[in-house]
Amino acid sequence: MSAVAGQLINNGVTLSPGLRLTYSRTMTATPTDSALMLRYKDGDVAAFETLYRRHNDSLYRYLLRCCLDRHAAEDIFQEVWGKIVKSRSNYRRSAKFTTFLYRVAHNCFIDHVRRNKRHLGKSDADPDQFANPSDDPELAAEKSLLRDRLEIALTELPNEQRDVFLLYEEAGLTLDNIAQVTGVNRETAKSRLRYAMKKLKAALTEPAQSSETQS
Repeated sequence: MSAVAGQLINNGVTLSPGLRLTYSRTMTATPTDSALMLRYKDGDVAAFETLYRRHNDSLYRYLLRCCLDRHAAEDIFQEVWGKIVKSRSNYRRSAKFTTFLYRVAHNCFIDHVRRNKRHLGKSDADPDQFANPSDDPELAAEKSLLRDRLEIALTELPNEQRDVFLLYEEAGLTLDNIAQVTGVNRETAKSRLRYAMKKLKAALTEPAQSSETQS
């Protein structure tokens, strides 16, 4: 994510993995996300480094599966963290940091959709590219097939259902948090998630059922 690092460096944050950072406060216990953001607000760059490492993977997977395009996902990823950096002085512990982060990400994605009406397409990247080396070839092939089928099924979901599913699955948000992020009530978020999971489950199980029927 060199582009992201460059953006953040320009805003006073260095994310070089080889750099030794000096903590402005001793972190003996594992700090919460909100505590880290408040420390960063007070000028603790190391606190932001921890936040970034804690959430960058799940945020990128969320955006990649929303956009279905590596370049768009990387651009929005950079934009999201840039907005987090710029908004640090206004941050308040009124909501979970993840809710705040994914609200920014959701809004950035919506803006991207409005700018690029034809953003949807076949994914050019595998969000689950970290294969387990202990998997035998047959198991690895099966997992790869399931991932491919999931990616196809995700592209066929309506945008609202896919967004809610990814916020639940990738970001680990609760229904209440998802409702806040997407600007709908809890029941609407719950309904969208239920329909998304039903469609994905059907897409993943139907081939197996067909195969069993033929045999």
